[in-house]
Amino acid sequence: MKRNAPVAQLDRAAAYGAEGWGFDSLRAYNMFTRINPMVENKKYNEDEKWMKEALKEAHLALKKKEVPVGAVIVYENKIIGRGHNQVESLKDATAHAEILAITAASNFFDSWRLKGATLYVTLEPCVMCAGAIVLSRIERLVFGTFDPKQGACGTLYNIPSDDRLNHQVEVVPEILKEECSKILIEFFQKLRTSKATTNGGNH
Repeated sequence: MKRNAPVAQLDRAAAYGAEGWGFDSLRAYNMFTRINPMVENKKYNEDEKWMKEALKEAHLALKKKEVPVGAVIVYENKIIGRGHNQVESLKDATAHAEILAITAASNFFDSWRLKGATLYVTLEPCVMCAGAIVLSRIERLVFGTFDPKQGACGTLYNIPSDDRLNHQVEVVPEILKEECSKILIEFFQKLRTSKATTNGGNH
């Protein structure tokens, strides 16, 4: 019987519970409140505005039955790069939303250095994406919800703020957290239901 989603996604879905995407790390929270002072309302509103654009990208991924993660890169109040998860579509493990957005922004700048740019992404970046964010010299990273399984920006690791590296990134977590969590929770719930149906309820 044909599966409704790739095996890797189905297997991964089983490891996530709805509570996972509402993850609150006390350690990460304490760390971020030390690193990032409370921003002005104007900046917070701007962050929400651009995160909504990243959510649009996440919905594009959802239509492709990809894990719904979206990203945009903003420079001088303009989106210069967009991306959504396309790992299964492109059959490429590196085709994460952040990587695709960074590539687009680099094309805009005609440079690998994205100085002064802000990356907005609906899910906390993984190790690969966090490394790319540092290497591309992005100034700010704003993400929607923590990733308890692969997060590398405060959960499992804190790559963007590691002072042993030659560039540090300002990190602002949990912007539109509920919206960003909801789309992931619903996606993985549907995958679990699909897997149970495919297996005929057998263990």
